[in-house]
Amino acid sequence: MRSPALSLNALAGSLRDLDAAQIILAIQALRLRPIREAWREFWDIFGPGGKLHPGWFIEHQGHLFIEGGLMAIILVLFFQSGYRPKKEQEEEPLTEKEIDELCREWKPEPLVPDVTEEDRLPDPPVIEEWESSHWVTVAGRRALNLAAADFLGLGNDPAVQVAPPRSARGVRVRAAARATVERYGVGSCGPRGFYGTFDVHLQLEHDLAAFMGEEEAIIYSYDIATIASVIPAFASRADILVMDEGCSYPIQQGAKLSRARVYTFRHNDAADLEALLERIEAEERRERKPLVRKMIVVEGVYSNTGEVAPLKRIHELKERHKYRLCVEETHSFGVMGPTGRGACEAAGLRPGQVEIICASMSGALGSVGGFCVGHSEVCDHQRLCGQGYCFSASLPPYLATAAIEALRILGTPDGQLLASKVRAASSALRAALASGVPGLRLAGAAAGPGAASPVLHLHLAPGAGAGGGGGGAAAAGALRRVADALLNEHGLFVVMPRYSVLDEVHPPPSVKIVVNAALAEEGRVEQVAHAVREAAAGALLSGS
Repeated sequence: MRSPALSLNALAGSLRDLDAAQIILAIQALRLRPIREAWREFWDIFGPGGKLHPGWFIEHQGHLFIEGGLMAIILVLFFQSGYRPKKEQEEEPLTEKEIDELCREWKPEPLVPDVTEEDRLPDPPVIEEWESSHWVTVAGRRALNLAAADFLGLGNDPAVQVAPPRSARGVRVRAAARATVERYGVGSCGPRGFYGTFDVHLQLEHDLAAFMGEEEAIIYSYDIATIASVIPAFASRADILVMDEGCSYPIQQGAKLSRARVYTFRHNDAADLEALLERIEAEERRERKPLVRKMIVVEGVYSNTGEVAPLKRIHELKERHKYRLCVEETHSFGVMGPTGRGACEAAGLRPGQVEIICASMSGALGSVGGFCVGHSEVCDHQRLCGQGYCFSASLPPYLATAAIEALRILGTPDGQLLASKVRAASSALRAALASGVPGLRLAGAAAGPGAASPVLHLHLAPGAGAGGGGGGAAAAGALRRVADALLNEHGLFVVMPRYSVLDEVHPPPSVKIVVNAALAEEGRVEQVAHAVREAAAGALLSGS
């Protein structure tokens, strides 16, 4: 027998004779031996000839056991009665007395929540007589109408006094509408896509496109539904809308109906818009999002503030970041720009540079409804997807005729002169009110291109009255006293804007003044500015 020392020496000598690869293979063989043995045992049972192999199972009639079990389950299910929940303990029926008590105690939920006296709005002023587009009778008092947006006086003015007598424009508009009523009646009784299209509708669309220098136009029967239908037609859930935070309710509603991703930038702040566009672009690049439609939506003149959008700068940003631009021109169409095309023209933008332009026809044209102009594809798409166009009865023909006549007047030298006088009156009134009104401050620019805006808002100045500088019932009450004083003491009819609970933008209370052609008369602007100062001093500083 060899000694242990000799055995170890022999093993060491053997290992020296082997290389490292052979040693590794030997170790792996030792590790895999249990796995191989387990697999061999498994195959002996489940492989061919094994006791659990399907062949052995069938050979020994094992399938009869399975078939018998299935038949037993079928029989149990066949004879099993339907499931019936256990009946709970029967409750005793209510007595007549208990039923009467429950009926007396029950109080239905109100359809409309209770309104506190603080939130209750006063009754709106009632116009008793409409002498002309610029003069009305309210509460028995004849007053200059600075509340309606009939800037040029084409709605109901028999003879506008700022132009030569031969231009009795209102008479021509009313005569054209009256002739259309006698020919077509008062209603269209159907949507445009079915049996509601009249020749005057097509004529109005042609004239609007020609006046705006665009390829095509489309008209809507309701002005507030115009922009609210246009936005959803060009934006859906995956798309991006970038809006000014001060946009009015129709634009808000259009964005909500589109279900697009909505981003807002600070009111009239082009620098904040630029930063927002860069953030969106960086986010999409980082997350590698697919290409979607992107659109910037602004107002030419903001209804809630009277300020003019910096459209030239916005156009530069939309071109750089590959966005489309939609401009709502209700309060600038017919007044701003060398030919009255609106704020886009006043900003130096040529026709076609803005993809979508919308406006109401109840302002400068003195009619009803709205319109949208742009490329032919833009308008044709709305005839299929514009909800306000597809599902509403078309504009009554006589209103289309009235708009056609008003638009024709606006395109004449006489109409251009009238629009320029409204712009001049707007600038003059802004400058006069910006120089100082006791207890009030003017929103928007008092000089420069923005001064031509025909919509002015006067807010309570900081420290003036009970609610100075802010909102709330106190500020609204103070401004209401100013509006009442202007009507009762100075014969000026102005209003305070009201905002629905559905409106997501609630600016501070204000007195709204709409400039019209009547202020172009000699000394009229100074008269209005003096009346506003006196009314503000009496209503705010005296505490009356």
